[in-house]
Amino acid sequence: MEIHLWWINMELPAKQWLRENTEAAAVPDHVAVAVEAAGGALSDGTLTQREWDFIVTQSEFVD
Repeated sequence: MEIHLWWINMELPAKQWLRENTEAAAVPDHVAVAVEAAGGALSDGTLTQREWDFIVTQSEFVD
């Protein structure tokens, strides 16, 4: 499932961890559980580059 479909369902603490640890090689268990509960999936213990890019874009401030 595409990240834009499951990101809105993520728990806030997990979203915050992902925003603060962009492109982490591995995510902790509580974040992995939150990703899967929201409808996402990990690839080799982390997100894909496309998913990381989405998170960065969503986290940027709008002028």
